[in-house]
Amino acid sequence: MKIGMVCYPSYGGSGVVATELGYALGERGHEVHFISSARPFRLRRFHEKLFYHEVSDVSYPVFKYPPYTLLLANKIVEVANYVGLDLIHAHYAIPHSISAYLAKQMMTKQIPLVTTLHGTDVTLVGAFEEFHLLTCLALRVSDQVTAVSRALARETEATFGSFDQDIKVIPNFIDPKMYLPKEGLTAKCKEHFAPYGEKILVHISNFREVKRVVDVVRIFALVEKVVASRLLLVGDGPEMARVEREVLKLGLERKVQFLGKQENVQDILQMADIFLLPSEQESFGLVALEAMVCGVPVVASRVGGLPEVVQHGKTGYLADVGDIEGMSKAVLKLLTDHSLYQVFSEQAATWARETFPVERAVQSYESVYDSVVRNS
Repeated sequence: MKIGMVCYPSYGGSGVVATELGYALGERGHEVHFISSARPFRLRRFHEKLFYHEVSDVSYPVFKYPPYTLLLANKIVEVANYVGLDLIHAHYAIPHSISAYLAKQMMTKQIPLVTTLHGTDVTLVGAFEEFHLLTCLALRVSDQVTAVSRALARETEATFGSFDQDIKVIPNFIDPKMYLPKEGLTAKCKEHFAPYGEKILVHISNFREVKRVVDVVRIFALVEKVVASRLLLVGDGPEMARVEREVLKLGLERKVQFLGKQENVQDILQMADIFLLPSEQESFGLVALEAMVCGVPVVASRVGGLPEVVQHGKTGYLADVGDIEGMSKAVLKLLTDHSLYQVFSEQAATWARETFPVERAVQSYESVYDSVVRNS
């Protein structure tokens, strides 16, 4: 099957899922054509079944901003006509599904459209009044809509109502082989960041307000008073300056390291003792799953899809949004009880490997593809 995979190229769960899904589909003999404004950041390894098609800007005085939705639609048609796509798989309703819908109107041969919802396209963009009708259209014209968690599927139906076909839940996934420890490298890096054997806490995000990265710093401040620790902050975004100010305000500049954007987060997670994710909203929390497959317990908010990913009291702990004291106590409970920590670490790795394997997700997507192609 020839699949047009439309996704954002930037850091974030949707781009990771789309890219890793593409690699897995390629291994199973499918031909995957990525269509995006730039090469997706995880699309680095060569594979003979994977291709990348760049959506180019146009320079025209009438346009204050390049009309990306239209340019993307045109590129989808160009790729579909040239390679003979069997279907389009759009990650995010706005703008990707709308662009795909426009593209379909320009095609002589109609091909089905699958839309995968990842979260902010429903919880943020789609919730704006200006985009509500467009999101409704994107969902209605898709031959199949999938969501990465049951929580997101419920929220979508609550926000936009029901549609002709049910939303199919296909959880995000991991390939455990990508997260095998590199013993020499891990030990060397851990010694660099924690030279006196301190515990390492890690947070990875795009530093948006919804991630509550300032809470991460405040949780760490309470933990560090009891257990010698270091905090590694991975990523960048609009909240960076505010986070830096909080670190300085609490006098933690010698104990908090900003690592910026990183592609190989598995190497960082292998060093971690605890992963912190106190977000205000998470439709799934892919990075929490990545931490657990590395044997790292997660302390996170009890929101969205996170309770479907993190088993409270088994693979980590969940607390209410903003409960900084509760999360810090959960971290300390793990860091001060070696036997308990080992149990959580082993359970986290086992749960992640057995519950969210890439093979199961790929088979689910293949089933969706077969169904929409057969019924188109």
